[in-house]
Order: sequence, then C-alpha cells, then structure tokens
Amino acid sequence: MSPSPSSPPPVPSSPSALGAFSAVVLAGGTAARMGGIDKASVELGGRTLLAHALEAVLDAREVVVVGDEVPTDRPVTFVREDPRHGGPVAGLLTGRDALLRPPPLLAVLAVDMPRVTPATFDRLRAGVGDADGARLLDPGGRHPLALVLRTDRLDGVRPDREGQHGMALRTLLAPLRLAELPTVGEEHRDVDTWADLRDLAED
Repeated sequence: MSPSPSSPPPVPSSPSALGAFSAVVLAGGTAARMGGIDKASVELGGRTLLAHALEAVLDAREVVVVGDEVPTDRPVTFVREDPRHGGPVAGLLTGRDALLRPPPLLAVLAVDMPRVTPATFDRLRAGVGDADGARLLDPGGRHPLALVLRTDRLDGVRPDREGQHGMALRTLLAPLRLAELPTVGEEHRDVDTWADLRDLAED
C-alpha cells in the first residue's frame, strides 16, 4: 500500500544512516513565463529561492548550483552548462560532472521549489531501497523536479555531451527504476509564474 500523503513513511533518526549524498540545484533555466529574470534571486518570505533550495539540501556534503553565480550563505560550486539553457538533463549532468567526489546518492532539485525541505530529501533517500532512485509524485500524478538518484545508475544511462542538450528529463530517467513517494503538504509547489509566487507568499 502506498503511504498516505498526510503520513510520510518514517526515516532513520540519523541522516548519516541514509548514506552520503551530494546535491545539484538547477537554477539556470530561462524563466520565460517570468520575463526571463534570474529566478534564483527572486525572494519569497525575505529569502531568495536559491537560499530556500540550499536549505533543502542542508545535509549534502557537496552542492553544485547550475546557474549564474550569486552570493550564498554556504560554500557551493557554481557552473553553467555549455551551451547555456540546455535544459534540465544538460544542467543535471553538468552539475554531476562538477562534483569533486561523486557520492553514492545524488539529490537533484529545481531552484523554484521553496517548500521542499531537508525532511523531503531524508524521505527520498530512505525510499530508494534497492531501486535506482526515488522521486516525488504530486497529487496530480506529475513528478516535481526533486529526486534522488544512485550516481552509478545515472552514469550508466547518460547520453553523450551532444545528446544531453535539449533532452527531456523523462527520457533520461526512462531506463531507471525509480520509487515514487507521494508529496507531503505543499512541497510539490513551484514558482513558474508571478502568480505562483504571489500565491505562495499569501499562504
């Protein structure tokens, strides 16, 4: 039986019991529906969306942000895919390649999901089991861009550099066996439009 969205499965009490992980935060999109602004620098509740994302991966031993460099409260590595705006697969793989020490597990998060928390990634890591990774499943049956992958399994399905530009994320992930975890609360919500930002700010 799938866990109820209101009753997330228990996770080990110590994050270290879930295994070491690093994180890639995808912050290099075009934000076309918001006039092409740097979405990572947009503020919600007095903090940038990037600050929210970095808090969500607080327990990661290394964080790579795929996007333009901005000041942060914690050490991170900034990179850009080449050519720019290559899409989430190009961003993910560029970020993965920038890791100094590839971890057993890789957390991936879009910068525009401010309701994702460290508990979300604890749950995802605990949910991997013997699968190739774990991802969220929202109430509408969609997969928000917050997931955990086994790094070696990701490496086994990655395309060449030319092939990754413009590739859909679902195409990259199709060969992988991913556990699906129902979202809890508002962690599936993202900021695609100014109306989305306003609605989140009013909650």
